[in-house]
Amino acid sequence: MIIENLQEYTGSYKAIPIICGPTASGKSSVALELCKKLGGELVSCDSMQIYKYLDVGTAKATKEEREAVPHHMIDILEPGENYSVNDYLEACKAEILEILSRGKLPVICGGTGQYVSALRDGIKYVEEPVPQEFMDTLYKEVEESGIERIYEELSTVDPEAVKNIHPNNTRRVLRAYAIYKVTGKTFTQWNSESKKSGPMFPFVLFEPDYEDCRDVLYDRINKRVDIMMDEGLLDEVNYLYSLDADRKSTCFQAIGYKEFAMYVETRTQEALDRAIYEVKLNSRHYAKRQLTWFRYIDNIIKLNPNNSMETNLDTIIQAIT
Repeated sequence: MIIENLQEYTGSYKAIPIICGPTASGKSSVALELCKKLGGELVSCDSMQIYKYLDVGTAKATKEEREAVPHHMIDILEPGENYSVNDYLEACKAEILEILSRGKLPVICGGTGQYVSALRDGIKYVEEPVPQEFMDTLYKEVEESGIERIYEELSTVDPEAVKNIHPNNTRRVLRAYAIYKVTGKTFTQWNSESKKSGPMFPFVLFEPDYEDCRDVLYDRINKRVDIMMDEGLLDEVNYLYSLDADRKSTCFQAIGYKEFAMYVETRTQEALDRAIYEVKLNSRHYAKRQLTWFRYIDNIIKLNPNNSMETNLDTIIQAIT
């Protein structure tokens, strides 16, 4: 089912807005205010907000914000569960249809580039036939010898893929490497064979523009990490690591949680200080990769972060009506 005429459902809007961009760019505030102004409902496009209990570290909306505006695609999985891009797409499309059926406007918001691109372009990824036993062997090698050999080989056979995969992102490095070893096809080839049927809905993308003022964005990130610590990030870390869940699972690889592994083991002030430093550093590196990802998506309308909220909301409304 592909919906081309959105106005049959909403009466006023010809496109669904996707507010995307790097972490700490203020996209959630824009999406929330847009929902308030238009009576819309917010649909998260974030690969970590899908997990229950991990609220502070994933910058989920507060209880008050969720009471003011209905939120979807958050708190749908237990920590330790895995979730593919295809899983997200199917669930997200169902949520969008349900919102439209009530005559409301869905407002998509998030910074997970693969989710945004797949939703906007209507991509269904080919399932990856990688045995868990093989993945376990790779993880064991990384634990014993580091990831350098695997990353170097991946860089040689699939240089296109490593442009978007940081060597510290163990899960993605091993996933791309495993696909090549099991299928004989590179991760890039595998993705190119995915089914691109076109978007199910008309979308327009918007991004707070920090391309030429990254120092401002990085300062926002540093300050946000400090606020997260004040709001109880460490309590969430302790809870997550207390669970009987697979430490290789996605939520344990999330920025804001993975950096505390040494602290959880040692409980020293030095390890805590190091973890906070690494959360800020990794968050800045992640923001840089997000900026690169969204730079190569065409037709994104840029929102000036120096403009008033009202001005940016007017820009979005003009583009979707």
